[in-house]
Amino acid sequence: MMNDVMQLSYALDTFYFLVCGALVMWMAAGFSMLEAGLVRSKNTTEILTKNVALFAIASLMYLVCGYAIMYDGGFFLSGILESGVTGAEDDWYYAPSSDFFFQVVFVATAMSIVSGAVAERMKLWAFLAFAVVMTGFIYPMEGSWTWGGQAVFGMYELNFLDFAGSGIVHMAGAAAALAGVLLLGPRKGKYGKNGEINAIPGANLPLATLGTFILWMGWFGFNGGSVLQTSTVDTANAVAIVFLNTNAAAAGGAIAALILARILFKKADLTMILNGALAGLVTITAGPDIVSPVEATIFGGLGGLLVVFSILALDKLKIDDPVGAISVHGTCGFLGLMLVPLNSDATFLGQLGGALTIFIWVFVASLIVWGVLKAIMGIRVTEEEEYEGVDIAECGMEAYPEFNKG
Repeated sequence: MMNDVMQLSYALDTFYFLVCGALVMWMAAGFSMLEAGLVRSKNTTEILTKNVALFAIASLMYLVCGYAIMYDGGFFLSGILESGVTGAEDDWYYAPSSDFFFQVVFVATAMSIVSGAVAERMKLWAFLAFAVVMTGFIYPMEGSWTWGGQAVFGMYELNFLDFAGSGIVHMAGAAAALAGVLLLGPRKGKYGKNGEINAIPGANLPLATLGTFILWMGWFGFNGGSVLQTSTVDTANAVAIVFLNTNAAAAGGAIAALILARILFKKADLTMILNGALAGLVTITAGPDIVSPVEATIFGGLGGLLVVFSILALDKLKIDDPVGAISVHGTCGFLGLMLVPLNSDATFLGQLGGALTIFIWVFVASLIVWGVLKAIMGIRVTEEEEYEGVDIAECGMEAYPEFNKG
């Protein structure tokens, strides 16, 4: 009888894990639609190509070496192959293959963050070459020091909490994006000679809105799946509160950004509302299991406020991020980490140390890789190609060909 109960629990937990992984995989569609909506029409095909290709690259690189680096302490896949598809019969937790699937979609999420920040002026193949290193080595290394529980360079171990990856996934992706943007430079015409900031509107705000809602939905798998189980009363209740808090934080972020945009710009800025919702989601990701719904709403609201100020600040610094990815995932990811000690035994010093370790490693490693790629093959398209649009230069086709014919 006990064995039957354990088998049922195992099956339920594994199935829940896989469904949540599928929800997170669906976030790839969200990033694709969001970024396609926020870039100009002449750059749509290329941004979609990047998102499809980076997901495929992440899936293979994490299979080849990323998972082993992050969890097995090696440099080639061993755990999945040795354990088989279903796992050992005496390991009533979840199958190694389901754990791998859930983890690999997180890797792809981190890389998707980079895509939007470098949009409209980066060479496609330089981006894909970076994706190989990011998903196969840079992300797995910082993941091994945190979720993997391995020593940092053999000297010390991190002691901080990040439930579903505000820092480990989102801030890491933003750090890699920031390194690329700094070497890449802004889009032509974004900043004037006298310091003025010129808006470059996206081509399809309905598409960007759809992408935001897809991400909002996928986030239930992102945070809910991080509970890891749902077959007991306690874990089922934990899943429910994580879902509730995730939704509340997104709503709080959207409303806070809407109100702030109205105060600052005298208008209801849709792009700020969309980024506000995502900022709330990123902020709560570090601790959706330890807060009340009211606190989740407040924390999400703080993220919604912060993302607006961060986007404006980066523009002042002439750091050109077409979709606001660095602000949404970087500054709000850091905020999420620093809010965790308010409701847990984690310390602010421990959270800060973990955040700095993640950021410094990913930023410096990414800066080196971007620098090498820039020296070897170049990372930016020509001025003429940028003017005509990277769709034609990189992909040889337009997303909306009939709209461009006079």
